[in-house]
Amino acid sequence: MTLDLKQPAGRDVILAMAAQADVLVEGFRPGVAERLGIGPDACLARNSRLVYARMTGWGQAGPLAQSAGHDLNYIGLAGLLHQIGPTGGKPVVPLNVIGDFGGGGLLLAFGVVCAVLEARRSGRGQVVDAAMLDGALSFMAMFFGYRAVGQFSDRTGAHLLGGGAHYYDVYETRDGRHLAVAAIEPQFYRAFLERLGLLDARWLSAGYPAHGTEIIEQQWPALKAELAVIFRTKTRDEWCQVFAGSDACVTPVLTLAEAAQHPHNTARQAFVTLDGVEQNAPAPRFSRTAAEQPRPPRQTGIDTNSVLAGWGVDPELVARARDCRALG
Repeated sequence: MTLDLKQPAGRDVILAMAAQADVLVEGFRPGVAERLGIGPDACLARNSRLVYARMTGWGQAGPLAQSAGHDLNYIGLAGLLHQIGPTGGKPVVPLNVIGDFGGGGLLLAFGVVCAVLEARRSGRGQVVDAAMLDGALSFMAMFFGYRAVGQFSDRTGAHLLGGGAHYYDVYETRDGRHLAVAAIEPQFYRAFLERLGLLDARWLSAGYPAHGTEIIEQQWPALKAELAVIFRTKTRDEWCQVFAGSDACVTPVLTLAEAAQHPHNTARQAFVTLDGVEQNAPAPRFSRTAAEQPRPPRQTGIDTNSVLAGWGVDPELVARARDCRALG
């Protein structure tokens, strides 16, 4: 449905729905919802059990709260972007899945579920302040811990999980494609070396230590260079055959089209086609309450009347909103 929230009647429709809702989600800059008359105080006055969920980039308070921003800005301020990139190179721009979807959408969803569960126990709602910056920071918790105990080199591409180690990196193959190598633990690293025919003392001693040492890290660049030469001797798919059936933790780097056709993804029915558009299937999976098949997007505003009727919003209020064109 669509509403003109700058019209008093549009505001009143939202407040009438908020009086019955479990959750209200808004994504304006801080203060906009209050100016429109649909802020937390106004909504919670109608419904004390309401979870009022607010999604922003910078959060509801702080010097940057009113500033514009995008995913790259949020993960940059979190110290996360600095860690993504080649060893000794500049940070690499990732897709906007870290700040927007992970640090934003998933953090908000988690917060909403937590608050709804608490409201069912206490009978009281609350405001959930979900900032993409906060979500990006939460993703770095493990690395703040590593840094605190002296096990994190705060340089781009230097940490073992950031591409610094030879056993956790992406390598180009003869056909210009790539392999993802993630043979961290000793048993997986050993399986990796075994399939490469490198099972000797020099390579074994350079594996993941219980506690990182500078001596081992100094070997990483030379070993990475050697592996880069080795991996260019075969195509990506030939290497996949070499590592097939092992715990070497080596997988192909697939395009979106290839991902939809990979045997593991097809076996799990990880993709669905909707109106000719191939896309990911709903996740996670529930044993008893399976997600419905996704539906195509509806035309904006087409359900306005049926939604308001279904919610039992006062017909006189709906008529006023329609008369002043606050309803789309």
